[in-house]
Amino acid sequence: MKACYPGTFDPITLGHLDIIERAALIFDELDVLLMVNPRKKCVFDAAQRKAMIEASLASRENCRNVKVIIGEGLTVDFARKTGSKAIVRGIRAVTDYEYELQQATANLMLDPDVETMFLIAKPEYSFLSSSVVKEIALNDGDISKMVPAEVVDLVKEAMADKKDVLKG
Repeated sequence: MKACYPGTFDPITLGHLDIIERAALIFDELDVLLMVNPRKKCVFDAAQRKAMIEASLASRENCRNVKVIIGEGLTVDFARKTGSKAIVRGIRAVTDYEYELQQATANLMLDPDVETMFLIAKPEYSFLSSSVVKEIALNDGDISKMVPAEVVDLVKEAMADKKDVLKG
């Protein structure tokens, strides 16, 4: 069975990577759907985010069945077009659940053949989000335990540039 895991991944975190690795063990194929959302202001463009995800997955043996795709629009439409039977979502806290339940219910109404599967974040990642990573990096904090090693320097550089612009 094929599934997709949508997100903006700006940047990918160890929490995202954990969900990807666990979902890759459950499904025969997993598309990491890097969503382009014009309403979100991302630090990295879609091509940069795709490259970061691919670099993070390259050395992980259990992710050979994962591919990264850039998409936009409704996730459920993407799932239908690519043959995904499930949408994978990570849940960190009750607030995530409330939001994700609304999205899953809407998706089920749009296409009853596409299920949503929730994976609970491991405790060490329950606080982690791309926004938290960016805020810590912007203030020169250590993000090495929050993002894959392959992207630490890229995030630090991008946030240093952003800090320079904010000072300017």
